[in-house]
Amino acid sequence: MRIMNGKLKYNLMLILAALIWGSAFVAQSVGMDYIGPYTFNSVRSFLGSIILLPVIHFMDKGKSAEERKKEDRKVLVKGGIFCGIILTFSTLLQQIGLVYTSAGKAGFITALYILIVPILGLFIGKKVGTKTWIGVALAVVGMYLLCITSGFSIAFGDLMVLLCAFVFSLHILAVDYFSPKVDGVKLSCIQFFLCGILSAVPMMIFEQPQMGQILDAWLPIAYAGILSSGVAYTLQIISQKHLNPTVASLLMSLESVFAVLTGWLILHEKLTLREFLGCVLVFVAIILAQLPEKKQQAAG
Repeated sequence: MRIMNGKLKYNLMLILAALIWGSAFVAQSVGMDYIGPYTFNSVRSFLGSIILLPVIHFMDKGKSAEERKKEDRKVLVKGGIFCGIILTFSTLLQQIGLVYTSAGKAGFITALYILIVPILGLFIGKKVGTKTWIGVALAVVGMYLLCITSGFSIAFGDLMVLLCAFVFSLHILAVDYFSPKVDGVKLSCIQFFLCGILSAVPMMIFEQPQMGQILDAWLPIAYAGILSSGVAYTLQIISQKHLNPTVASLLMSLESVFAVLTGWLILHEKLTLREFLGCVLVFVAIILAQLPEKKQQAAG
């Protein structure tokens, strides 16, 4: 009973993380009413990095001197820089896309990274199961219904978010490579800090925001920076240590559902029947791709 209660606690923590990530699409969309995408991304990333500093401090307090010595700082910095560069491109593509598309659609399209990751894994020798390929086929149909207009063209905002999903897939693979070798929270802190710096360059060139504009957008920036970047990421790290990865992925994929629900509740966004059917197919595809194959189940 205690084991079940413990797992339930971590399940709820991951669901909370998915809720934060999903509703953050609303914050990102509202933030565009005050500042540009580069400014939002830069300030949000810096805030996310700062929020993780006290987390790192308390985690380091619990480590022994021997554990601290084992940490490879060179790999940590290398991983943080590599992941930070990829994260910058993915978040900027998403933020630009949100200027032209709805929060709900952006949430579902971004969630396609769960399907793209195993496909990219083929190039590094990882096999993809039958269920994943079926999921890809369903996702293609769902994406067509969700994004492609009657003129067989894809909207600019949808395309930006789709590119974001692809780049974020590369980010997931990069984190998968570096995270077992270094402290995950420190890795996240470095990548957010670098993302803030890199986003500040186009911010100063193209947007040149005034402090008053940034202060006007303080609430969506705080939500995206503190909750989405800081709190949700920490909840993910804590929870995934205690849960089966398949269960964790399924719970995190609820992000896309929460994005649509919060967009409907807060922004009063409406989906046509065609778009709603597309959302359903994409979500089914995401769940199907996370289900283990029969051989894996037998092995477990």
